[in-house]
Amino acid sequence: MIHCKVSATLPAMLLGLASLVIAADPNIDILKSNGSLDRLFKKTGVYNASSTGKTPGFVVDPSWPQPLPNNWLLGQIGGLYVDRHDHVWVYNRPRTLTTDEAGLEGPVPGATDEKGQAIDGIGHVRAYGAVSDCCKAAPSVLEFDSDGKLLRAWGGPSDPGFIGGKCRKEAGCIWPDSEHGIYVDQNDNVWLSGNSAAVSGRGAPPWTTNKEGGDGFVLKFDSNGNFKMRIGGTPKGPVSNDTHGGINDTPLLYLAADMVVDPATNRLYVADGYGNRRILIVDANTGKYIGHFGAYGNSPVDDAGAAAAGQWIEGYSRGNKKPAFFRNPVHCVKIANDGKIYVCDRGNDRIQVFDKNDPMLGRPCSNPTGEPGKCGFVAEQFISEHTNIIGTAVSVNFSTDKAQSCLYVGDNANMTIYILNRSNLQELGRLGRSGRMPGEFHYLHQVSVDSKGNIYTGEVDTAKRIQKFLRYGANGCSGTGLSTVGGTLAAK
Repeated sequence: MIHCKVSATLPAMLLGLASLVIAADPNIDILKSNGSLDRLFKKTGVYNASSTGKTPGFVVDPSWPQPLPNNWLLGQIGGLYVDRHDHVWVYNRPRTLTTDEAGLEGPVPGATDEKGQAIDGIGHVRAYGAVSDCCKAAPSVLEFDSDGKLLRAWGGPSDPGFIGGKCRKEAGCIWPDSEHGIYVDQNDNVWLSGNSAAVSGRGAPPWTTNKEGGDGFVLKFDSNGNFKMRIGGTPKGPVSNDTHGGINDTPLLYLAADMVVDPATNRLYVADGYGNRRILIVDANTGKYIGHFGAYGNSPVDDAGAAAAGQWIEGYSRGNKKPAFFRNPVHCVKIANDGKIYVCDRGNDRIQVFDKNDPMLGRPCSNPTGEPGKCGFVAEQFISEHTNIIGTAVSVNFSTDKAQSCLYVGDNANMTIYILNRSNLQELGRLGRSGRMPGEFHYLHQVSVDSKGNIYTGEVDTAKRIQKFLRYGANGCSGTGLSTVGGTLAAK
């Protein structure tokens, strides 16, 4: 495990890494002598740097996290968040493990497929029992310390006894069918969301947990996995303007992606999400409705108009570069210390910025042309607007200097993190490329930052991986770069 002290210079960082290796075994300094550490910095550091800007430096820690116990293996990483204790919370999808990845998962008693063959909880055939020596699905929620040591794990269908125990339907707890967003608030409450549409009850695998409809809710637990509250219900489709249709008079959500609590107001902001097209605002104690808004602060949200508009690239090719609605998925929401709210409008290849202190934000308001200063809208920035795969802006976070001067924007189509100057939203450099080696990404999905400025990432699809990038040097951003993110970098 790498425990080198963050330094202002690359040589000192290299020396710290090399010293660790030598300390582990004084007869082995192969990583120092063969150039491996130097190559690691060059391969996993910031590139495409603006000649007139300044950014922090980063290098991947290839030994993070530490091995999991119990032959556990992570599924796709739906959510990842670093809490106030610098603990890294990972929300993975156990039901995405392939049959070989879940080779130790045996048959569920009495469960069979359409051919009558015994199956495991995920639905893989287990006619003859376990198929290999490794592995088993980890619980859905895992908490790591900054050194990558697992502290606790709980939740989901792969945690025996959790469904029906700490998560009881009669108490209002329904576990989502697809784990997505995780957030840990200032009181150490753990908030979870899901993004699965309705699953058919007939033929559903044994680990199907929500057979009533889509994942139209957000769940609140304490840090030990004890259920506290559900907001929403199980609708069959988008309901972007619903205010009271969920459990206990809370609003219905539909396939929510992310959430954040503003500790100053105790308001929960939800990126709602893969089905709905809004940011929902509710009270974090009661779940009761406060407000909601769409792109440019528009409210109510025009679900029908957004659906009829088709994909982003279709409108973009016709010259419509300012759609007055969010396209699915509305993938993230984060709040900076200065009150600015950042939203990942992934379906439109952009981020939008709002002012939480604007009294019109979340109220009925019309701003179809995207006028700054109206309806709480502040600014927007396109993120590789030409990309036509699955949308670009997937996650955002901030540097830990006082001004939070760097904005880190994850792009899970181009597999990189853009480092923006938060004051002008211009690109100053990039971190990570497409690939499967340490420091590279395959469907980057989440970006979070600890108090030291280190970056943690989570990937979906085949990678199913979490990574840590150690910060060194500056802890802030300054200068100018590209005004439109995602092109060939040329400083301005």
